[in-house]
Amino acid sequence: MPRFSDNFRERVRAASDIVDLIGASIPLKRNGANFVCLCPFHREKSPSFNVNPARQIFHCFGCQAGGDVFKFVQLYENISFPEAIERLAERARIPLEYEAGTGAPENRGLKDALLKLHEAICLRWQQCLANEAAGELARDYLARRGVAPETVKAFRLGAAPEAWDDTVNWAKSKGFDDSLCEQAGLILRKAETGRVYDRFRGRLMFPICDEQGRVIAFSGRVLQGDEKTAKYVNSPETPIFTKGKVLFALDKARRAILDAGHAIICEGQLDTIACHAAGIRNVVAPQGTALTPDHARVIRRYVEEVVLCFDGDKAGRNASVRSFDGLLGSGLSVRVASIPPPDDPDSFIKSHGAEAFRGILTRAEGYFDFYLRHLLEENDVSTDRGRAVVVRSVGEAVQKTGNAVVIDTYAQRVAQRLGVDPAAVRQEFRKVRPGPQQAPNQDSAAVVPPPAQSPLSELEMWLVRYLLGNPSLANFAAHHLDPDWIRHDGVRRIIGLHFASQGDVAGIIRQLEDDDATRALVSGAASERRALPNPEVGLADTLIRLRNLHLDSRLGDVTRTLADPALEDGERLALMQEMQQLRAAKRTPLTPLGDAHS
Repeated sequence: MPRFSDNFRERVRAASDIVDLIGASIPLKRNGANFVCLCPFHREKSPSFNVNPARQIFHCFGCQAGGDVFKFVQLYENISFPEAIERLAERARIPLEYEAGTGAPENRGLKDALLKLHEAICLRWQQCLANEAAGELARDYLARRGVAPETVKAFRLGAAPEAWDDTVNWAKSKGFDDSLCEQAGLILRKAETGRVYDRFRGRLMFPICDEQGRVIAFSGRVLQGDEKTAKYVNSPETPIFTKGKVLFALDKARRAILDAGHAIICEGQLDTIACHAAGIRNVVAPQGTALTPDHARVIRRYVEEVVLCFDGDKAGRNASVRSFDGLLGSGLSVRVASIPPPDDPDSFIKSHGAEAFRGILTRAEGYFDFYLRHLLEENDVSTDRGRAVVVRSVGEAVQKTGNAVVIDTYAQRVAQRLGVDPAAVRQEFRKVRPGPQQAPNQDSAAVVPPPAQSPLSELEMWLVRYLLGNPSLANFAAHHLDPDWIRHDGVRRIIGLHFASQGDVAGIIRQLEDDDATRALVSGAASERRALPNPEVGLADTLIRLRNLHLDSRLGDVTRTLADPALEDGERLALMQEMQQLRAAKRTPLTPLGDAHS
């Protein structure tokens, strides 16, 4: 993984104003000294997302996301910390400086070159579709499909000319060498002759973008040809594109998915585009493959529910069934919207309108209800074999959830639909072994669960608020606060960093890049919108109460130990003396603020 020096990170941070950064993506509204907006990370109707320009931090009081410019880019673009540094450095036009030995410059250079190439060829194909004779077939096709010019522009659709060397010649004219074009999957090379030729010829081109909207691949639909011609040709996997991890139109659907609280998944690009054009924008599609666990994990970053909306025919229903395993391990709730055959989402919207389509989505049924209905339609349940297939198939599916309530619910529903005793179905379900579970995420498999820690108390929260909101109180707190009084590990770490950084909130957050929960605690306390009355008195009272809780805890331990009849006399005497000292300590006032040592 690429690494950057502390000095380079600070240069990038200093060049990245948090108000300018967030305001470029989300409309900000001034609220006193700060700015507010609707949170981009969860669904809400009133703004709880706070941006503090003085401290260069953000915090959402709804979902508790918070941090600095790097964390915002990480969360907003779903990228790693090093990638966030790279993105902000590029934005600030600061040349990247990697630490020696990480091997990052070469890898980054290849990815940058591939991104530049994809952007350039996308513009080339857009131009062809818009103005050239070679784009006439594609223009006619889009017109027949009812795709409006503004939709063509929004999705950057293009046309690849029907020629073997159009991309080859274009690349040479623009200074892109054949080797890079091969790595991008734009051209192919004949093994026998070494001759290179275009992968995409005579096709309507759909750019595939990453979550940041950068073109990383293409899907090309054939416009004419014999039956042996593949209907779609897609980019191969490259250093910037892994089809099992990329969802078409996610860059355009992210905000709508958050607002709706669920993602709609269609089968193809044209269905997805039709939904967006109809104003239904929380729609994405996989890249010519079944939904994978990686797709599910991407969606799970935004919402907890998906609605599968595939074609209304048998193939579409089978695609919904195949998609379930990919979604199961992510914890997503799955519903299925059934479109009357022979329609698909695109044709249904054009025939019946957007509102009718919304009605189908609203009536989407739970996955297991859909699956049971599908099995009943596909099997003759008047026969022993048909009934056995239904019981076994539903049993295998529900067993994968590991949820006893779900399993029993569908045992009863299967029994009702087949007209048999629920106890018999339950017995058959117990015989069924669930299918193979999805392999755990490589990242999650390596994570060791953190040890349990004490919950955050209200007093500890107030301590953080007083100190972060009033840096001048640091000396008094440092003189009087015993770290043993604090039970919460995160608060203990915050206090230590606070004293070390002399109250620099941004500096504290920088030290917490590895600890999301503690960093959110800092950003929340530092962004507190209520003015704290009499902070000096409040801090002193908080310290006294924390001290006394700590002393009471120890007094309880001593009292329980003294109740032991087997206790030695010497130990008993020592404990009684300690009890007197603890009680005296509780009566001791704190030194007044003006008398605290520096």
